[in-house]
Amino acid sequence: MLDIRFIRENKNKVKQACKNKQVEVDIEKLLKIDKKKRKIQTELEQISAKKNKASKEIGKAKDKKEKQKIIARMQKTDKSSDKLKESLKKLNKEFEELMRQVPNIPLDDVPVGKDETGNVVIRKVGKVPRFSFKPKDYMEISENLDLIDVKRAAKVSGARFSYIKRELVLLHFALVRFAFDILLKEGFVPVLPPKMISAKMAWGMGYLEQSEDNEAYFLPKDDLYLIGTSEQSMGVMHSGEVLQEKDLPKRYFAFTACFRREAGSYGKDTGGIFRAHEFDKVEMFSLSKPENSKKEHEYFLSLEEKLMKSLKLPYQVVNICTGDLGVPAAKKYDIETWFPGQNKYRETHSTSNCTDFQTRRLNVRYREKSGKINFIHFVNGTALSMRPMIAIIENYQQKDGSIKIPQVLQKYTGFEEIK
Repeated sequence: MLDIRFIRENKNKVKQACKNKQVEVDIEKLLKIDKKKRKIQTELEQISAKKNKASKEIGKAKDKKEKQKIIARMQKTDKSSDKLKESLKKLNKEFEELMRQVPNIPLDDVPVGKDETGNVVIRKVGKVPRFSFKPKDYMEISENLDLIDVKRAAKVSGARFSYIKRELVLLHFALVRFAFDILLKEGFVPVLPPKMISAKMAWGMGYLEQSEDNEAYFLPKDDLYLIGTSEQSMGVMHSGEVLQEKDLPKRYFAFTACFRREAGSYGKDTGGIFRAHEFDKVEMFSLSKPENSKKEHEYFLSLEEKLMKSLKLPYQVVNICTGDLGVPAAKKYDIETWFPGQNKYRETHSTSNCTDFQTRRLNVRYREKSGKINFIHFVNGTALSMRPMIAIIENYQQKDGSIKIPQVLQKYTGFEEIK
């Protein structure tokens, strides 16, 4: 969440940020409650000082009668204190509920827009392939080669599930290992994190105050959420800790299965695996010093682009606008890859700078050499999901229905094509 002092000093900026992010929060009400809270806290401090003074007076009292007068005064003060504490408890609850709704402030270079139509394409990379035949989409190709079976998966689990089969399984893990090798060379630490996190930790990552709450699978008996992205279990790993400045940036990459309801995508991509309830993902995650998080964010984007260029997949980089940014992010880039069978660019990667929005909730800090303690910034980014595999199927399809394997992956797959 934001620092309340920042909200007090930048009321109009916060209001504008809420408006730009399409989030309705009563900032004036929040500040009124904050003012009442501080007033009561001051009164309680004054009462505490009076009680301390009265305790000393009792020790100096000359007789029993004088002591009783002081005690009676203290009891009256206690009643007043109890009422104030009860009022403060109610105000704290209202205050916390409103604070949870306030989104992160977009950085200055984030385009203002109501929804995805306001996103800005920064650059296009690679040549869109030309075919001597009408290109098919990935599902038609995969079903012809018996690589993806959604019909049997629907029988077993319902819509948006699949059986991935044969060479496609090997291609999937070839991509995973390819991403691993690149990130290991960059010095990232590999992690296999939990795939379930507590409700408290899910709240800490800032995903339960927006529509993504409907995306999550929740196990009420265990008070656990299935993660929708590896970032959610990576961000909470250092909750409540104070790291040392010399250890930053601390970079990880995690491999997990991820789970999403796709509640907000009714009617979209229902026929394949582009939007699945369960999918694998390699996620990059960094704990950065505040002054370096913008540079770290650009570094994550460069790694995503390195992966795409190595696979020789045409793509475009998109600067996500305020209305499409989400609650925790201050800035976000998407990489959209060209899908010839669908004749359009589709999102395959994203990377976000969440600044200190999540670390304030989770109390993740670092100690400077001087001894001063600050909040860390979180940066996350997709190294790999199932979608680049789908993009390979469409971009590397052949006229006879076979699929060529990108050259950089052939040492992992052990074969050059799927036919």
